Amino acid sequence: MKQVRPKKNLGQHFLTDLNIAKQIADTVDACPEIPVLEVGPGMGVMTQYLVEKPRPFKVVEIDRESVAYLQEHFPRLHNNIIGGDFLRMDLQEIFDGQQFVLTGNYPYDISSQIFFKMLDNKDLIPCCTGMIQREVALRMASQPGNKQYGILSVLIQAWYHVEYLFTVEPGVFNPPPKVKSAVIRMTRNDVTDLGCDEQLFRRVVKTVFNQRRKMLRVSLRQIFNGDHPASQAFLEDSMMTRRPEQLSIAEFVELTNKVEKELFTNTKQVCSHTIG
Repeated sequence: MKQVRPKKNLGQHFLTDLNIAKQIADTVDACPEIPVLEVGPGMGVMTQYLVEKPRPFKVVEIDRESVAYLQEHFPRLHNNIIGGDFLRMDLQEIFDGQQFVLTGNYPYDISSQIFFKMLDNKDLIPCCTGMIQREVALRMASQPGNKQYGILSVLIQAWYHVEYLFTVEPGVFNPPPKVKSAVIRMTRNDVTDLGCDEQLFRRVVKTVFNQRRKMLRVSLRQIFNGDHPASQAFLEDSMMTRRPEQLSIAEFVELTNKVEKELFTNTKQVCSHTIG
């Protein structure tokens, strides 16, 4: 069977360097024994090393041509090749509710969506490894005070320890991407409860980083109802003069609790006026 043609609309850049493919496959060894799911295996350059590991292993691939190629070249996978869109899948069904390691050479255009899905299933995915655009990897691993520190940094590091493992040059892909790539590993930390409303935490983080050059007192106004703005005392809090890239994850938790308290106060006032 002929080789698979990389498809631009699927963001396919097939890795051709076997040494790098093995290095990426071996990143899952940090989380031994539990099953592995590879996203976007393409022609199986990483798959050939992952399938040799003594644990349950499945792949999910949206490209029908790649699925046919994998079925012909990896008969050992049998019924463990899933043809479909990872972003639309119920991950509880992949390994019958078991935890698993997520890995892959992720398409650049959906890598952030993949990691948001990981966060939605964080209790199911204790470890995630793979290759992504270098710029995204730097953001994910960035610390407060760094210009790359942003939404992905905070939301992922709240639940995972992020390791930037190594950089990969464009020349080892077909076709070569226009940017460098990087291999990362994320391992669940010990946090089981953020100490604040998790949905509001996400909303606060996204809101303030969407206006990252402005002080918190300015960007947070979007969260409050225009008829019942944040109180002067809330806006004059010393934290509100800072910008989002200056806050640690613990401080974002603190900020979320302050926002929740202020929203609750506003709601009570609205109810009081309504009843009155």
